[in-house]
Amino acid sequence: MTQPSSVRVESIHDVDPRDHVATALRDIVAGETLSLRGRSVLARADIPKGHKIAIQGAAAGQDVLKYGWPIGRATIDIAVGDHVHVHNVETKLSGVEDYVWTPSALAPVAAPTDRAFMGYRRRNGRVGTRNEIWVLCTVGCVANTARRIAEKANARFAGRTDGVFAFPHPFGCSQLGDDLSHTRKLIAALAGHPNAGGVLILGLGCENNQLKTLLDSAPDLDPARLRAFTTQMVDDELEDGLAAIEALIALAERDVREPCPVSDLVVGLKCGGSDGFSGVTANPLVGRIADKVSDAGGTPVLTEIPEIFGAEQMLLARAASQTVFDSAVRVVDDFKRYFIDNNQPIHENPSPGNIAGGITTLEEKSLGAVQKGGRSALVEVIRYGERVGPHGLTLLEAPGNDAVSSTALTAAGATVILFTTGRGTPLGFPAPTLKIASNSGLATRKPGWIDFDAGVVLSGQSMDDAADALMDLVVETASGKATKAELNGEREIAIWKSGVTL
Repeated sequence: MTQPSSVRVESIHDVDPRDHVATALRDIVAGETLSLRGRSVLARADIPKGHKIAIQGAAAGQDVLKYGWPIGRATIDIAVGDHVHVHNVETKLSGVEDYVWTPSALAPVAAPTDRAFMGYRRRNGRVGTRNEIWVLCTVGCVANTARRIAEKANARFAGRTDGVFAFPHPFGCSQLGDDLSHTRKLIAALAGHPNAGGVLILGLGCENNQLKTLLDSAPDLDPARLRAFTTQMVDDELEDGLAAIEALIALAERDVREPCPVSDLVVGLKCGGSDGFSGVTANPLVGRIADKVSDAGGTPVLTEIPEIFGAEQMLLARAASQTVFDSAVRVVDDFKRYFIDNNQPIHENPSPGNIAGGITTLEEKSLGAVQKGGRSALVEVIRYGERVGPHGLTLLEAPGNDAVSSTALTAAGATVILFTTGRGTPLGFPAPTLKIASNSGLATRKPGWIDFDAGVVLSGQSMDDAADALMDLVVETASGKATKAELNGEREIAIWKSGVTL
């Protein structure tokens, strides 16, 4: 293999002056001399794009820093120029830790935005970014019935609203305890979502997740915008469902968009299929949007609790009060015990795709992931299935799984989801979901999936300019512009299952 002798500029990128590693911005060949802010680094091995090269040496057992924080410990001596990855770094995560809240002044954040979007203001004051009819079900037995009703309704009532969408799932029966509670809470929360101008809920009749109990658990539903029945009690569930939807459409088609401040936005923050660039480009870029929304009085929502393990201290340090700090610690510790109680290591992450993309340990993945929350104060912690309350950055209990966590974000009230990805995914969810590529190669390769290319910050565009452009896209999306996932018909939900099935 040819070994160039000339110095290459801007081939590697570090984040913090304390870092032991930098990220390769392209494939690097052993023997190349690389330049990093006036320093020369000789690559001692081939290093794939997105992977790490050592810019400082580390002895075996020593912490290896990226983003200024440990991403694990060296398992062997690491020399400057070495490829740093799973072969020479291991996680330090093992169990539940002790945390102490120390109030501190927060760093200044981005200037608040004065943008407005065109939304649908609902009776309870919440604002939707879509005016759709949703068909939900209490139990998987009528999941296909919900789908068939939505398909027929879209054919019969086309163009009268933003569309009729079914969100089937396989649960609601043979469930106990938390599993049953999770299913009930999620469906009830979705039924009150402001993006739904009307909701039809189908029950079967004999399931554990009884329709009446579900409705009683959701007192904030608008009865004028809700229809519900058990299919065992009607002669023709398809025609009854279509009649219910026609009545809901008659209400929803009177709704009009009106100017709404960014303080009315609830923005879900999500990453999936991360790579070595996610924590350098897409996630900090989304963090800028979270700060803009929070400073404007809106509500960014961060979740994926297992994917903050190893970086939770960064988030806990921003707790607005002792109460918020204690609530966040309980959510983190509960999730760690959930792994431990099921005889699983808490560091069983990153995924094979993450590793192939250059992420070595869960700490590294987490340190990149928490950047989606920006630098604003953490003001609220909510449990799975609960809805956001006061404005400001909120931490939501949910696992890292893309579909489960994005459904939880929607149920919490997210009306737009910002989904960063280094590997790409076609998935879409009930709330409009913007896919933000961490690298320009992905954006170029999968234009049918990707809404925004965050890789531009590595090719000359400033993070501030990229954040302004992404904020413009968020406002356009909230005002009705369709995301790639919406255009592709990608809509689904997934519910967190953690217990036994009868």
